Amino acid sequence: MASSTSFSSLFIFSAIALLIFSSNIAEAYTNSGFFLTLVNNCPYTVWPGIQPNAGHPVLEKGGFVLHSLTHHSFPAPTQHWSGRIWARTGCTYNNGHFYCTTGDCGNRLECNGNGGATPATLAQFVLHHGHNDFSSYGVSLVDGFNIPLTVTPHEGKGVCPVVGCRANLLATCPPRLQVRSPAGHGPVVGCKSGCEAFGTDELCCRNHYNSPQTCRASTFSEFFKHACPATFTYAHDTPSLMHECSSPRELKVIFCH
Repeated sequence: MASSTSFSSLFIFSAIALLIFSSNIAEAYTNSGFFLTLVNNCPYTVWPGIQPNAGHPVLEKGGFVLHSLTHHSFPAPTQHWSGRIWARTGCTYNNGHFYCTTGDCGNRLECNGNGGATPATLAQFVLHHGHNDFSSYGVSLVDGFNIPLTVTPHEGKGVCPVVGCRANLLATCPPRLQVRSPAGHGPVVGCKSGCEAFGTDELCCRNHYNSPQTCRASTFSEFFKHACPATFTYAHDTPSLMHECSSPRELKVIFCH
């Protein structure tokens, strides 16, 4: 029969082995060599939101605060992942209540899988796909605009352009698309899509219009496209810049680039 001392030694050895194993897994994850970095170049604080597509894990609890002229970098998933990142603006805490003027994700700091309210500029990603470990990325104004945003890759192989919208469309947003805060008389904080503003099947590419043959650009989507040609501006749009970026070391989402 084993002594209690031998049993204790075995237990301690097993515990140490488990810690080393767990540490190796964590190290393999954090040393994958592929990072996502969110950079706030705006002269104000933003609150990034991150929403995975169905079946994929939530990253960084889905949201956090990012002060002006700071960045937040974290390891990208090591397996196939898709989702979106956006900026929330004008967020406040009031009597335990959290609320953002644009991009709000259910009155919470950590979106934890929730999407953001429109209008919001979206960075969209599909990581680790295809035969050559491709990372696809794009910037969408299909749901409107709230902040200039680009996706900037680093050290990828193949075609890896910078894409997005550097223009501040709040300054030129057509009156019928403007979102103001306070409503009616405050400054413009968002620019709606034609779909959100008017809700027609044609502008929303719904029903009969839900195909590449019938879903067409409108005067409203053309406003976005003229200012930011390397973005999606309606449901079946094809941006001017396409890419096949293999194994980048970093993808930067830069707010106010």
